[in-house]
Amino acid sequence: MSNIDFEFDKLHEECGVFGIYSHKDEVALNTYWGLYALQHRGQESTGIVVSDGNDMQIRKGMGLVPEVFKDGVGDMIGHIAIGHVRYSTTGASMPYNVQPLKVYFDGGNLALSHNGNLVNAAELRTKLTRDGVVFQTTVDTEVVLSLIARSRKEKIEDRVSEAVNQIKGAFALLIMDDNKLIAVRDSFGFRPLCLGRLDNGWVVSSESCSLDLVGAEFVRDVKPGEMLIIEDSEKEPTSIMWAEEMPAKSAHCIFEYVYFARTDSVIDNQSVYQARINMGRELAKETKDINPDIVISVPDSGTAAAVGYSLEAGIPFLEGLTKNRYIGRTFIQPTQKQRQNAVRLKLNAVKSVVEGKSVVMVDDSIVRGTTSGKIVKLLKDAGAREVHVCISSPPVTDPCYYGIDTSVRKELIASTHTEEEVREYIGADTLHYISLDGLKRSIDKMDPEGMCYACFNAAYPDDAEAVIRQGSKYIFEGKK
Repeated sequence: MSNIDFEFDKLHEECGVFGIYSHKDEVALNTYWGLYALQHRGQESTGIVVSDGNDMQIRKGMGLVPEVFKDGVGDMIGHIAIGHVRYSTTGASMPYNVQPLKVYFDGGNLALSHNGNLVNAAELRTKLTRDGVVFQTTVDTEVVLSLIARSRKEKIEDRVSEAVNQIKGAFALLIMDDNKLIAVRDSFGFRPLCLGRLDNGWVVSSESCSLDLVGAEFVRDVKPGEMLIIEDSEKEPTSIMWAEEMPAKSAHCIFEYVYFARTDSVIDNQSVYQARINMGRELAKETKDINPDIVISVPDSGTAAAVGYSLEAGIPFLEGLTKNRYIGRTFIQPTQKQRQNAVRLKLNAVKSVVEGKSVVMVDDSIVRGTTSGKIVKLLKDAGAREVHVCISSPPVTDPCYYGIDTSVRKELIASTHTEEEVREYIGADTLHYISLDGLKRSIDKMDPEGMCYACFNAAYPDDAEAVIRQGSKYIFEGKK
């Protein structure tokens, strides 16, 4: 049992990446802090690799950033570093799959960190294996390393360009050899990646919140289909549009704004916090027939949307649920008798706030429905007169193939049940999901048509589902 099923009943992004190039800053220490800021993107494992121009040092392991680096990073000296925090979607959660991955090839040392998911990885891996390539991990990321290493191109950036033109799916890649840091974003822009400026160097990261922590100034987002080559602390990175064929429009992941990213991040020009405030406002507009006494959130991911609901509806926002932020990743198993109340390890209702009240409870999503039902029961046990559940995303009906851990369709409750059946299952007095149009209106600084909504409507931008069916992700685990 890990964080009980409170965490199990959420969507999970795969990873966060962070890289730095500087001859004057402590690159390993800054990467450590950068990964700390990205810890929400993955809690299974972490790693850092550093280059001094001749040698690479790598340290990685299972666990959170402070657990893996409890002895510090002071002995990791160099001028380039990349780091990674991971939540696994392809490849088991095992030590041999921890990133960054590091190899030695004919061009010297090579290391890579990846956020995303390659939909044609099984097909490529099968082909490479038949050509005699030996793999040491079960992650799709190693396929990219193999393609780079096998390239006959002379420059590392040309090798990378050749490799990424063969892969399909979502990827934000950080690659380093002994002398260069390279950042690559897929042509749809599924996963986020941004560039920051230090006084004496450059930073690339999954989210802008990590730039703030290391004292870097946000410069811009890496464009879909762009590669940045950083080989000098002072000169601007070289920009190359690597994609041989660009799609008609981008497909940024909508769930970055709904749930994944930190609220203090700005991704592709859009403030995450403002997007969530807007989602709450749209929910309030769509539920004018509800007349609650208070608005509460399921902390922390539902809080900004709940504030937006409160502002739009003119109804007080109060903390009706308290979150225990000191739960570790593992703990003593509750007995069968205690297990029904195990959700209280993570959340508990504030009786003085909800007792006798009609409550709007705002959350970001319902995946399997198990936790939502337990939270509604907590509120009713604490004396809430009515519980109206409002969700700041449409029903999640379809799996994601771009680096988000969604179940097969049959495990997604909205895929197999009507909205009324879901309401009955979770025990709410009413249930309302934000409409897709309402969600689109919430994205006010971007083109809402340049987003990926496949988890709501199966409109996969690159026909990922058909590609996935040609191979199997189980090839990575040696299963049929």
